[in-house]
Amino acid sequence: MVKQFHITITSLFLFSMASFVVILGSFTLKLLVSEGSSSCYPRLNRFSSPLTSSPYSYILCNFAFLSSPPHPPFNSSEPKTPPVLNDDTRPHSVTDDRELMRRAAHILETSCNPTPKVAFMFLSRGSLPLAPLWEKFFMGHEGLYSIYIHTSPEFIDEPPTTSVFYKRKIPSKPVHWGTASMVDAERRLLANALLDCANQRFVLLSEACIPLFNFTTVYNYLIKSRHSFIGSFDDPRVTGRGRYNKRMWPTVSLANWRKGSQWFEVNRNLAVEILSDEKYYPIFRNHCIPPCYVDEHYVPTLVNIMSPEVNSNRSITWVDWSKGGPHPKQYVRKDVSMALLNQVRKGFTCTYNGHTTSMCFLFARKFHPSTLEPLLRLAPALLNSMN
Repeated sequence: MVKQFHITITSLFLFSMASFVVILGSFTLKLLVSEGSSSCYPRLNRFSSPLTSSPYSYILCNFAFLSSPPHPPFNSSEPKTPPVLNDDTRPHSVTDDRELMRRAAHILETSCNPTPKVAFMFLSRGSLPLAPLWEKFFMGHEGLYSIYIHTSPEFIDEPPTTSVFYKRKIPSKPVHWGTASMVDAERRLLANALLDCANQRFVLLSEACIPLFNFTTVYNYLIKSRHSFIGSFDDPRVTGRGRYNKRMWPTVSLANWRKGSQWFEVNRNLAVEILSDEKYYPIFRNHCIPPCYVDEHYVPTLVNIMSPEVNSNRSITWVDWSKGGPHPKQYVRKDVSMALLNQVRKGFTCTYNGHTTSMCFLFARKFHPSTLEPLLRLAPALLNSMN
């Protein structure tokens, strides 16, 4: 009897301890989940569904954690990549293109509610010779813009620490004119810019571009626009339809084929669509080769297929093609005058948010480095006026 009594007491004690451990574990798990949901960190559960109806995976606040779909899940044996902060003050360090595209395309924008910014993306071979003019353009508007620069990997020079361009270069790869590497660089810029959820508009520029209006005018024009700005038209000539490769059919048909300027501006939703495209870009990369130029056809055709209703079907970067040939007119020092700039600023008619306007171009190219001095001389009149 005594032995049976001890066995019973021992069993009850073990059962009580097991129950206590289970209750304590449940309470601890609940506390951790509760604290996680109230902070800026997502729940890292690969098997749970996204928290919204967005077709993209999700991220909370400013950290680029990703859920699995639609890409293959992370392999637990792979080295862990530290999270990338969506903080414009932190250098961008993701060098693997696929990882970069995956992170950028799966950020849940609605989890952040900051002041909207415009991302200025510079595609350059090296330095920005017109940087002093852009410095004046950006001055006093911190928090309303982000800057991203894609240069040749060999270019390692940095501007002074006081410059808005200091440490704004992204991890870059070689770019060759007339090849798909040009669009790869554009997508790389878009991906880095998308990592900051405050960026709502994305404009592609070159080292030869200049602003035609002050920052406030440009910012309001882009943020308030209901459309993106991509030239996309059906060119029946040999330089248009003549570049279409029949091997692109049926994914890309001649009826969908479009041409346009490389220098685009897009809103955030369209930027994500461009970056998420895995159906059309391989077709262009494999079959659009000189005399077909990917940077003149891929984005115009993609937008025409996927989201033509959001496009204004015009570029906001003015270029002079009046002389013909493979490259536009380049402006040198003697060409620069307020008359020339005003002609571009006010000499055209277009539609903006359903209304006719003479403000059709916000930027212009192609300006030689020698134009910097006269442009700086005209800067007060150029950048202080509202229109």
